Order: sequence, then C-alpha cells, then structure tokens
Amino acid sequence: MAEKTDADRIKEIYKLCKSHFGDVRFVGLKYQTKIGWMAKAELGEDFENLTADGKTSTDALRKLRDRVKKIIKRYNGV
Repeated sequence: MAEKTDADRIKEIYKLCKSHFGDVRFVGLKYQTKIGWMAKAELGEDFENLTADGKTSTDALRKLRDRVKKIIKRYNGV
C-alpha cells in the first residue's frame, strides 16, 4: 500500500467531521512563521473551529485527527 499523503489525511479528517458534525466548511493546512504548521477544521455555525499545530504538516494533521476523534468519543459517551 502506498504511503499516506497529507491530502489523504485531510480527506480522512473531512469525512470524520462531515459524518459527525454535519456541516464542514474547510479542512486544511497553513504555515505560520512563529508557530509552525497549523491544521484547521472549520465546522458549521453551531461549532467552533478546531486547530492543532505541529513541527511538520503531517504531525499537525495527526494531532487534529486525534482531537476530532477524542471529541467524537466524548460526545458518544454522553
């Protein structure tokens, strides 16, 4: 199997957010000089934006995915 790319990770996070939160405006990456790589998921009006930062773009996306999964797990536990 081919190695995952950042694009694959973004699609995975998008699908996770879409299936759980419904409205997803944007999932992506950007580089900020003072912070490093920022992964961001902009959700619908009912939810705030989720962000995660990392030394590499892949690291930031992994942290964001883990954060989304943790929120979904906590929501399902209630």
